[in-house]
Amino acid sequence: MAQKIRRPAGPTAAERFPARTRILAGLVAFVMLGSLVAVTVLSFGDTDDGAGDAAAPGTSQTASATATTVVPTSCPPHDKSVEKVLYFDHQPQFCLEPSTVYTAVFDTSEGEVRVALDTTRTPNTTNNFIVLADYGYYDDTLLFRLDPTIAIIQGGSPHTNDWSDRGPGYTIADEGGLFQQAGNGMLGPFTYEPGQLIMARSAGPNSSGAQFFFSSGPEVSRLDGQGSYIVFGKADDAGLRVLEQIMGLYELDPASPYGGGPTREVTVHSVTIVATKA
Repeated sequence: MAQKIRRPAGPTAAERFPARTRILAGLVAFVMLGSLVAVTVLSFGDTDDGAGDAAAPGTSQTASATATTVVPTSCPPHDKSVEKVLYFDHQPQFCLEPSTVYTAVFDTSEGEVRVALDTTRTPNTTNNFIVLADYGYYDDTLLFRLDPTIAIIQGGSPHTNDWSDRGPGYTIADEGGLFQQAGNGMLGPFTYEPGQLIMARSAGPNSSGAQFFFSSGPEVSRLDGQGSYIVFGKADDAGLRVLEQIMGLYELDPASPYGGGPTREVTVHSVTIVATKA
């Protein structure tokens, strides 16, 4: 079992930076909440499609991919006994079992985050995340982006460890309520609060794949006007404290494509799925 690291949280990033400074940082660092699209903090209507599958250079810690593309025809076990896979021929089959509670355990370099996954409102999104986790997709990756202006911590990019990641080879359908096209983006039914596990997406419909973000503070409610980022899990209180601690590592950095980042790399050593019969 990984050792849990608990450091004093200190003041939050939002407290350490005045509003004007944080908003300027948000304008410098577009809010990329999907694999290939940037969404600005201040306006839902400002979206910008990315450059196809072209992958930008990653960070110093990039996971090695399995060379073979996998056609997912069976459900991998939760014990990580299958070979790690980073690219798939198509979306995995549905593997959730009835009357089962699923928890995702994120073992990070800053401590453990346990997330209760939602199999009622967002079963397909949860299934997708579980299968990817069971294949080791998220292991040894970075939480590569922090944005205190909307209190998000983004990860899930094993190929490049940045927001240009190619993804798992497919996208999944939107779920959880009504979605509708609005200008260059989407409007959806979700609202946001601290401690949630949320799918990233690009501007178009049905565009989530593997990237995710955690919400660490009340500033995430600024995304309520969009509501299109699918919420599929909630961290426990101890996990939320770890997320707050991670956000506390944020510092402004004009050289960063995100306007800033953590003072040290934050690594997801593994994501393990715990299945318990209800």
